[in-house]
Amino acid sequence: MSDQAAPALKEIFNIERLQHIATEMTVVYPAFDAKGFLQHACVGLDELSVMQRMARVSESLHAVIALDYAQTLKLLYALAPRINSGFVSLFLAHYVASYGLGDFKRSMAALKFFTTFGSAEFAIRHFLLHDFERTLAVMQQWSLDGNEHVRRLASEGSRPRLPWSFRLANVQANPELCASILDNLRADSSLYVRKSVANHLNDITKDHPDWVLNVIEGWDLANAHTAWIARHALRSLIKQGNTRALTIIGAGAKAEVTIHRLSVTPAVIRLGERINLSFQLESTATHAQKLVVDYAIDYVKSAGHSASKVFKLKAFTLGVGERQTINREQHIRELTTRKHYPGTHRIHVLINGECLASTEFELLKP
Repeated sequence: MSDQAAPALKEIFNIERLQHIATEMTVVYPAFDAKGFLQHACVGLDELSVMQRMARVSESLHAVIALDYAQTLKLLYALAPRINSGFVSLFLAHYVASYGLGDFKRSMAALKFFTTFGSAEFAIRHFLLHDFERTLAVMQQWSLDGNEHVRRLASEGSRPRLPWSFRLANVQANPELCASILDNLRADSSLYVRKSVANHLNDITKDHPDWVLNVIEGWDLANAHTAWIARHALRSLIKQGNTRALTIIGAGAKAEVTIHRLSVTPAVIRLGERINLSFQLESTATHAQKLVVDYAIDYVKSAGHSASKVFKLKAFTLGVGERQTINREQHIRELTTRKHYPGTHRIHVLINGECLASTEFELLKP
């Protein structure tokens, strides 16, 4: 495996990509000022994040196209299928959010169109802030649309805690506002849509876990699509060992198992090295049992205390007298979301929400 670092995500909007956009825009609009666009788009490019670069593209288009909003949208409609990256096409919806708040009907049609090329999940949120009830009514209709991209936009765009975007405070406070959208999509045939619905519900569990549990307990989980959404929507609660969530997925009972040969190797490491967690489960039950197996690491913090982080391992059914060997390798390295400190790190094996065994490893000073 190469040690060469992958290019930063923001490089998806590099000079070559900006030139591609300029070239394709010139095809659909021969009078386009490609030079002026590139000059505007490239100012301070190195310092901009990926989302700032995306925004810069729509701002640069607006700066050099001397047409009104409706006329410019017609050009962007023609440009959309020519963009060579779904993620890059986010700038199309950003243009709508930036310059189309005052033209609601035309902008809703544009977002519905542009989302099929990438996504309009970030852009639609500006309309929810500007005119929540009117926008939500459109999104409720989108949740019944024949196109999976449009249906997903209804769920993804209304998530209370959408990553890389601002929170929707009213939805975060009252998840019932978007309940009809989630209900319309609870058995969607598209995995793309189901992932969004599960993520939307998982967002809600951070603030209203009982609301989500009540909703899912009322669903028909005999439907495979609905059951899939339920499992993934409850993942945070399952990690927390929530009994109702575990019961919904059939793992609410106390695990009847014995753990053999629990080990973490090597027992002493330095930052940047890997550990391997290994153990064997043996059933002691007189019946088959559904098990959800996770593990938690108590990370040492700067002040000397520890903070636990739960990781998924696997969920499976263990038959009478059966044994299951489980191995998991983990790279102990610095992340943007986690800084490591030397000391003894405890690892706990969690089965159906209960800690049944623990071990440890030592992280040395750099």
